[in-house]
Amino acid sequence: MHLLSQLLISLVALIHAYIVWLEMFAWTARGPQVFKSFPAELFGPTKAMAGNQGLYNGFLVAGLVWALLITDPQWHRHVGTFFLGCVAVAGLYGAATAGRGILLVQTVPAALALAALWLA
Repeated sequence: MHLLSQLLISLVALIHAYIVWLEMFAWTARGPQVFKSFPAELFGPTKAMAGNQGLYNGFLVAGLVWALLITDPQWHRHVGTFFLGCVAVAGLYGAATAGRGILLVQTVPAALALAALWLA
């Protein structure tokens, strides 16, 4: 179960690393293809805002990677729980305010990783 929890935490970190790249570096190039419901003419004017969001996602990635590197089981669980909880809450908020698809992309993987972490 420990291996599964590590793999799921890694998956959540990779998802957010992609989000970091998308929001910070590819917002105007790739963003319109990913966020089809967002008006195309707003990608340019919102580039700085998206970059800021990307930076916050980067902090989530850093925390998840930190959790993966912690060898003490208790601290690993605490740090992993905190950062996966942050991802799950952000996913719930995003699903409620931006689009239900965020629930599947962020909340479900984080919840599965949390479950595996606590069952490990």
